[in-house]
Amino acid sequence: MASNLTEEQEMLRASAREFLEKECPESVVREIEASDLGYSPDLWKKIADLGWLGLVYPEQYGGAGMNIVDLTILYEEFGRAMFPSPYLSTIVLSGLAILEAGNDRQKSEMLPRIIRGETIIALALSEPGSSPEGMVWNPEDVTISATPDDDDYRLDGANLFVHDANIASFLLVPARTRVSSRPEDGITLFLVNARSPGISVTRLATSSGDNQCEVIFNKVCVPKEDIVGELNGGWAPLSRSMQVGVVLLSAQMLGAGERLLELSVEDYETRIQSDMPGEVRQYNEEYLAHLRHDIDGCRCAIYQAARKLANGEPFDFEMSVVKGWSSYASR
Repeated sequence: MASNLTEEQEMLRASAREFLEKECPESVVREIEASDLGYSPDLWKKIADLGWLGLVYPEQYGGAGMNIVDLTILYEEFGRAMFPSPYLSTIVLSGLAILEAGNDRQKSEMLPRIIRGETIIALALSEPGSSPEGMVWNPEDVTISATPDDDDYRLDGANLFVHDANIASFLLVPARTRVSSRPEDGITLFLVNARSPGISVTRLATSSGDNQCEVIFNKVCVPKEDIVGELNGGWAPLSRSMQVGVVLLSAQMLGAGERLLELSVEDYETRIQSDMPGEVRQYNEEYLAHLRHDIDGCRCAIYQAARKLANGEPFDFEMSVVKGWSSYASR
């Protein structure tokens, strides 16, 4: 297979599948989706104990020091099991941005707590809108304003479809601190206590059953010391974590597609009859063969992008292929 996994990575896949099949069957998934929290604290603690929350974080913070390819393997199994959790919002979008741009105090305080499963962080940015390139986050989507106020900043504005904000201890908030002709300039990241006065969080009802919220900021006071990274320089580290998020969400769709293909093959083989017309049998078999082709191609593209991302290599072309092929194959 073009993914060319190592023995250790195959062991990670096998152990993840065994755990999720046991601990997160479909009945548990439906219970979690119907719950007020939208995730299982018990399962979250269990995967923290397994080391999954610190998979790609440095050992100095309690992580395992692995790479994006390893995380992609885990996310493929998440998709196969439909595992509902705040992993993307906490570990990927927020945690990796803090790892890249945060100061020593922020990293030493926040990352160990994230890895132990004690802290959940939500990225307070509206879900990406439509664009010619597909569903992507753009700097134009940053609508929260941050106004200087002595040694603090005041945050004002609202975001829709923020994942996991109702269970978050902190919010990572991209806010506009300077008006510029380039929308990516003038964006600053703030790490905000989710219980701060002026923050209102309302959970939304969604057709997909995932955990999304409306978050409103009304003159929320944030100390300057809680800026993550450079003033007006927040979009670059956030973009990096969102690139990782694109690869992982594609891997999640890949895992779901693989499981759906298995179910389709099983259904076809159990329904097959000796008197089935040859052309009907051939149509079904060709259809399943095309599905396998799409999934295998999707897997090759995803793992190639993950390896380039892990090695710090440019992968704009691979990113476009991953987004397009994953969406197509998933549909």
